[in-house]
Formats: sequence, C-alpha cells, structure tokens
Amino acid sequence: MVSTNAGVTASKQASSMAPNPGKATILALGHAFPQQLVMQDYVVEGFMRNTNCDDPELKEKLTRLCKTTTVKTRYVVMSEEILRSYPELAQEGQPTMKQRLDISNKAVTQMATEASLACVRSWGGALSEITHLVYVSSSEARFPGGDLHLARALGLSPDVRRVMLAFTGCSGGVAGLRVAKGLAESCPGARVLLATSETTIVGFRPPSPDRPYDLVGVALFGDGAGAAIVGADPTPLERPLFELHSALQRFLPDTDKTIDGRLTEEGIKFQLGRELPHIIEANVEAFCQKLMQEHPQQRQLTYDDMFWAVHPGGPAILTKMEGRLGLDGGKLRASRSALRDFGNASSNTIVYVLENMVEETRQRRETATAEEEDCEWGLILAFGPGITFEGILARNLEARGRDWKLE
Repeated sequence: MVSTNAGVTASKQASSMAPNPGKATILALGHAFPQQLVMQDYVVEGFMRNTNCDDPELKEKLTRLCKTTTVKTRYVVMSEEILRSYPELAQEGQPTMKQRLDISNKAVTQMATEASLACVRSWGGALSEITHLVYVSSSEARFPGGDLHLARALGLSPDVRRVMLAFTGCSGGVAGLRVAKGLAESCPGARVLLATSETTIVGFRPPSPDRPYDLVGVALFGDGAGAAIVGADPTPLERPLFELHSALQRFLPDTDKTIDGRLTEEGIKFQLGRELPHIIEANVEAFCQKLMQEHPQQRQLTYDDMFWAVHPGGPAILTKMEGRLGLDGGKLRASRSALRDFGNASSNTIVYVLENMVEETRQRRETATAEEEDCEWGLILAFGPGITFEGILARNLEARGRDWKLE
C-alpha cells in the first residue's frame, strides 16, 4: 500500500542508521572554490596564449589530453589578472617561488576558511565547539603553517589542538579523515574540523618539449577546498552521514619515484609515472581485502555489496580499478562525476566524492517508487605519493537497506 507523502518522509527518516557508540562519524561536509571557472573546451587556447607558446606538437598533445581526462569544468586560482601582475610565472627558467607562495598561501587559507564555514553551517554547531583542527595542503610552504593561519581566520579558540598534513598529495584527504577519526575516538566529546585546500599555482609553468608530462597537470588538475566535521556519539541535533569504522595506510616499496614532486626556484616540479594506473591496479585488491576483514561481524562482504568512494586521480585509474575488482560502471559514478566537474583537485577531491554520494543517497530516498538499494558498507580510498594507499571501511548512515519499504 502506497503511503501519503508524510508517511513516506517519516519512514525514510526512521530508516537512517544509527552509528556505533564510540565510532567516529562524518557529521557534515563543505566545499569552496576560487572564482575562476575553466571550461575544458577552452583550456588549450587559453593556456597556449597565456604562456606565449606556439609549438603545434605541444598544442596537439594538450588537445588530446584534455579530451581523454573526461574533465568538463574546473576551478583555478590562476587568472589573467595574476599573469599581468606576475608575467614571470609564464616565463621559462625564472626564479618565481616567492611570488608563487605569496599567491598560494593567501589563496589556500581563503578557500579553506570558506569551505570550513560552509561545513560548520551545514553541521549546525558553533565554531566554539571545535576542539581539534586537521589541515591538509600540498600547496604551501611556510611557518607557522597553514593550520595556524586557518585557526586564526576562523576565530577558533587559542586552545584548539592542531595537526597539519603537508605534501601528502592526492591521498591527503583520506589521510586527514584517518587522523580526525583517531582524534575523535580518543577524546570523548571532541569535534574535529578537517580542512583541505589546494591550488596549482605552485606548479604552473610554460610548456616545454623537454617536459611533456607537465601537460597532464594542465589538462587534469583543479583548485579548491574541502571540509568535514568529524565526531563520535552524535547528539540528537546532529545528523551523521558516514561512520568511519576502520582505517588503513600502506606504502608500496620501491615506488617513491612514481609520483615525484620537488620544490625549486621555479616552483614545484611534478611528475607522474606512466605506470601509476598499473601499480594501483596490481595492488588495490589486496589492500581492499585487508580493510574488508575489519567488518565487525566478520561477514564476507562482496564488492557488489559495497559503495565505493574513490579519489579520481584520473580516468585510467578508475577504469583499472573497475576491471580488477569487477565493478559495474555505476559503482564509481560519484568519483567520475567529481572528476568531470572539478578535475583532480588533489586532497580536496574525496570530499566532493562523498558529497556526491550523499546527494545520490538522498535522491533515491526521495523517490518513493525506487527499487534500487543503497549499500550500507563501503570503502573510502585514495592513492598518493609513496605510492601510499589510504583507506577507510565506512558505513553510509543514510543508506536505504534491504529492509526499507513503504508503509
């Protein structure tokens, strides 16, 4: 029997799953972006013009890369106004690290502040309730670090306990969740603010035939910030989104040169090895299996039983994962959507993936006749320099499980 709208709403609210006592949960998510929106169709002409490059081979390669990344839009700090003020950023061999850091340090703090405030608004609590701050960025180099600058910008208590994770790259967002989970579970009543903030300003350089891999970054990477509130034992006024059950970190020996970045007088020189998708493909299943063994009832989960929140380092990585694990195309939909809309925004991107998953879950719950079930358990995954794997076995607390039905 089909219920009234009020009955459906009440049934859906009742179906929200309760977190386990003492386990950390994500209580809210937030994001922020710089003002400059870049349409992928215009990247090639704009980049070649801004860097005064007329090399037809480089232009053709960048055109091809922009199509294969599957990115449609991105946000970036870099603008024509910045290039007019700092024309040396587009010139080969110029010592510009100071200028880059002046721009980047200000930008990442501003974006992290905006993302944090958006997250706190969604949470419904007060900044005065934040007990810990975990800040993640690979886009700045200064001390005191960005964690202190963010705490001051937000007006957090001078007693807030701060942790900064620097140069963790694409795995930084999940690493930050792992650290926040540990803090929330070890300090009763803690409310941990996790903030990530990244910009590609530090790596912006004119193209060169000697560095064809630079063009991958031009075609793939974006800027922005993300935030999450993490805490255990939610109050009746809080609405937990995900339970962070178990966390795992692993580095792969002898792969430290595959993702390589070095600070130089010309900015950060960054290189991705072609073998990266293949290395991830060869190692991801064993990593996932170890995380899945942490299921509390020792239940043998299957990949189809789970949701997959995966940092979209690039389309090749997602495709290799799908093939290795036998996932259907819909399992990585949230990841592919984040890549399409924001590019690879390094540590921030996992926040955008989780936001997509929350939205997908809510849309299904609002569709009274939907037969598709949500997966309660799943993995939050990212891969970064090292090569480092970061993973969390999590529960989607808004999932509509097998027992969900209309009254």
